[in-house]
Amino acid sequence: MPMTNKGFFRRHRMRIAISLAIVMLFLANAVGSLPYDFTARLENYAYDLRLRLTMPNTVDKRIVIVDIDEKSLKEEGHWPWSRNKLAQMVDQLFDHYGIKVLGFDMVFAEKDESSGLQKLESLAKTELGQNNDFQAALSRLRPKLDYDGLLTRSLQDRPVALGYVFRHDLDETASSGGLPESIFKGAEGMAPIQASAFTGNVTELQKAAVAGGYFSVSPHVVGKDGVFRRISVLETYKNDVYESLSFAVAKLALGAAVIAPEYGVGAGGYQAVEALLVGKNRIPIDGDFAALVPYRGLQYSFPYVSATDVLHGKVPAETLKGAIVLVGTTAPGLMDLRSTPVQNVYPGVEVHANLIAGILDETIKERPVYILGVEFLFLLISGLLLTFLLPAMSPLKATFATLLLAGMLLGFNLYVWQELNQVWPIASMVLMVAALFIFNMSYGFFIESRGKRQLAGLFGQYVPPELVDEMAKDPAVFSLEGESRDMTVLFSDVRRFTSISEGLDPKQLTHLMNEYLTPMTQAIHHHRGTIDKYMGDAIMAFWGAPIHDDQHARHALQAAMEMLEKLKVLQAKFQAKEWPEINIGIGLNTGMMTVGNMGSEFRMAYTVMGDAVNLGSRLEGLTKEYGVQVIVSEFTRTAVPDFIFRDLDLVRVKGKEKPVGIYEPICPVGEDSEQLMEELALYGEALALYRAQHWDSAEGKFGILKQRYSERYLYDLYSKRIAYFREHPPGAGWDGAFTFTTK
Repeated sequence: MPMTNKGFFRRHRMRIAISLAIVMLFLANAVGSLPYDFTARLENYAYDLRLRLTMPNTVDKRIVIVDIDEKSLKEEGHWPWSRNKLAQMVDQLFDHYGIKVLGFDMVFAEKDESSGLQKLESLAKTELGQNNDFQAALSRLRPKLDYDGLLTRSLQDRPVALGYVFRHDLDETASSGGLPESIFKGAEGMAPIQASAFTGNVTELQKAAVAGGYFSVSPHVVGKDGVFRRISVLETYKNDVYESLSFAVAKLALGAAVIAPEYGVGAGGYQAVEALLVGKNRIPIDGDFAALVPYRGLQYSFPYVSATDVLHGKVPAETLKGAIVLVGTTAPGLMDLRSTPVQNVYPGVEVHANLIAGILDETIKERPVYILGVEFLFLLISGLLLTFLLPAMSPLKATFATLLLAGMLLGFNLYVWQELNQVWPIASMVLMVAALFIFNMSYGFFIESRGKRQLAGLFGQYVPPELVDEMAKDPAVFSLEGESRDMTVLFSDVRRFTSISEGLDPKQLTHLMNEYLTPMTQAIHHHRGTIDKYMGDAIMAFWGAPIHDDQHARHALQAAMEMLEKLKVLQAKFQAKEWPEINIGIGLNTGMMTVGNMGSEFRMAYTVMGDAVNLGSRLEGLTKEYGVQVIVSEFTRTAVPDFIFRDLDLVRVKGKEKPVGIYEPICPVGEDSEQLMEELALYGEALALYRAQHWDSAEGKFGILKQRYSERYLYDLYSKRIAYFREHPPGAGWDGAFTFTTK
């Protein structure tokens, strides 16, 4: 029986309420009202997984890393090297190898005094300074020993960006060295991360370089797990905006001197910078003016050459020709190693190389400003869908639906990642889907299955398991409390059971009854009947409770007819076992009955009571009188109009004054034969004559019927009644009913 929407909500109201509460918790997390660390950690994991699954794992030869590695330290000496050696390397890179752009992932914070020039200058201020040969020699050596000057001259008029460090501790305000020119004077309308101090390059070096950029990473953009997923490309210092080293190098490589912010509408309708335009290239950024690093793969996704090999011209010319070069270090002792989504130990200089390549290729992933609304909408739709679908589904279907929804969310998310180059949140959605699924499965198992077990305990002995399952869909509707309902009752009994039992020993009798009652019960259960009780060889069953059944009369009649079919099979089986032949009588009545748990404090039973029940019992007893197997009342006949019945009689049963019509069910309409209809027509005429007290005419008709259908006891019965009424006329006021004085 399908459950109405009202019944569905009533049954699952607690389940739906808790599911909605789960959805609300995730919605609150999405808008930031109730942040959960575990969802943020899971989101980071999901981001890292997507990155590793989709990164190209190819080598980008446009960007070359000149590595101050252990080999270089061994051959050239410990770090820092003298500036004249660095000047030599700069000249070698530009003049010999013809590189395009050079960036230093390091800061030259102090003057280089390793040449001894400062000592010589001090001596020049003593008596030795009066020596002309000394002064001439000093003048001749000064340009060669001024290492900072040598590096300054090497940097001039070349596309070089020097690195420096921004510090973000508010208690630290002492700065040193010089800064490059800011790219924006005044940061109104922009909100990059604010630096509190800096460690810059020696002023003359910074002035000689075309550009400079910070290579430090603000703790604000590093994940709580210490993983470098993004780098700020712009930061502010004293209200001026400065660029990162990777941004500065990329800008030099693009030959773009001007950058412009691109605005989008953020949450709440305010204007938010969502990208920077560098020439024709667009760089997506977030609210911290940070860009997601588009890692190409594991370490060595860019060519590495040893710095000492560059100094001595040992690097193949084609490796560096026209390349963007970053000078950095992978030597463990120099502490430029980072934790990234693709590798736990990753050179910081290669992080910058990945970002430069992403700027050049416009492959930086974007987190649009509308992403909050997208996440909220997806959570709401998915949450409501599962909230109302899962309670209505079987565990198997619920599992399939959940996996399908999760797969669709993941598939669409990957599509957006790959095709639209955008990062949409996924962890909270998958987590919510999993939470709703686990809750619903747990609730169904521990709560609803308990209710089902309770129903099975209450009704399992009466109704078939499939009806218990149906009842479990809305258990609040069912109870054992007494109530009055329109129902149909069935009584069946084995004919001559006493003589049958006397011819069998107890073991055989038990076996026979079990083999008889099992298929009879199956027929009743098959047509949604409820077993009331077994009374020895007798069965009492009813339809219309505990589950309401608008077709209770039809289902009861179908069960009775199936019982007769199963009886034929049993008779052949019993004959093969040389057991006594059994026959049964069945009585059916439809009407108002009281149903409920009735009995005493010692024993209760779910049963039906009332006059309609008693009439059903009387009809079963009348089957012997009319020589038929099934008798139904006029009330059952009226409830099943598409069935052909034989009008048996109008009777007054014991204890009743009002007569009731009784009928023998024959077959459904459409399954009748021409011969049957002829018989019924002739019988109808004979019965009408009998009730009109036209005894001679009625006797003639019944005589014909007896001759044609000699096996039918009913026609002989009426012939005997006619003979009786000739001797004892019923009188002019006779209503045609026959009165029975026994049960």
